[in-house]
Amino acid sequence: MSNPDDEKYTPGSRFPVQKYAGWLRLFIIPLLVYSAWFVETFLLVGQARLFQNPGATGLFLYTLVACILIGFIVPVMYLRRSFLSGAVNMHQVGFRPAWRTGPIVLVTVLVLLPISILFNPFGTDRMAFLQAFLLVLPTAAASVMICFVLLGTHIQAFMREGGIIASVSSGVIVTSFLFGFTSLVRAPGLSHENTFLLTLGTGVIIAVFFFSLRDIYSTILLTAVCLVFTLAGQLSPPALESVSGAISAAACLTVVFLLGVHVYFFRKYATILVKAS
Repeated sequence: MSNPDDEKYTPGSRFPVQKYAGWLRLFIIPLLVYSAWFVETFLLVGQARLFQNPGATGLFLYTLVACILIGFIVPVMYLRRSFLSGAVNMHQVGFRPAWRTGPIVLVTVLVLLPISILFNPFGTDRMAFLQAFLLVLPTAAASVMICFVLLGTHIQAFMREGGIIASVSSGVIVTSFLFGFTSLVRAPGLSHENTFLLTLGTGVIIAVFFFSLRDIYSTILLTAVCLVFTLAGQLSPPALESVSGAISAAACLTVVFLLGVHVYFFRKYATILVKAS
């Protein structure tokens, strides 16, 4: 039986059709989704200086358009096709059963909590850290979905023939760079070079974390904490306090939608492990 992933040629053509289809399906289209998210982040966060001067209307618009519509709905629609084609599976995208996700999230919280308390960029103001965490939570969720769940897993699938080391390394390198690149439009008040290098470093940590554990919830928690530390110099605790209700509502909306995506995937798709005979 022929392998559907084998390269195919059309008469008179010198190049494999399947290779071009792989580029389009596993790299170009996910990159276009990232580009749309990048532009929306620039318009709704960077240009509007949303994190520096948060407002309820701007927060909800950004959360609904950039984080939920482009950050969740579009990737979910594309992941459905990838599940059916076998390019990626539930294990790879990080939506795991509760019995596995629960312990990983708990350990992640136990590690991140003392770090956040001891090295709080807002000093002893723990409420400011919490509000900053909730502010960036939608951004963290969309970043993980776009950069790592969508692009990362599809790059891994595209490089699958090179082996696990080459495919995962490619995913880590590309997604780390793209995650760092978003800092150029998300944090306009800092030096672009310093911001990019700092976010690139955190992107490497997050990418290695995601590809090692394959858990979306713990990766989002780590990303949100990293964003608080990298953006703390631009955030004003009094400004965050003035829109704390809107910040909490936007964060809750993001969590509810994330849980909804998880339930949808588990009802529609499953990865069945079959033991070799």
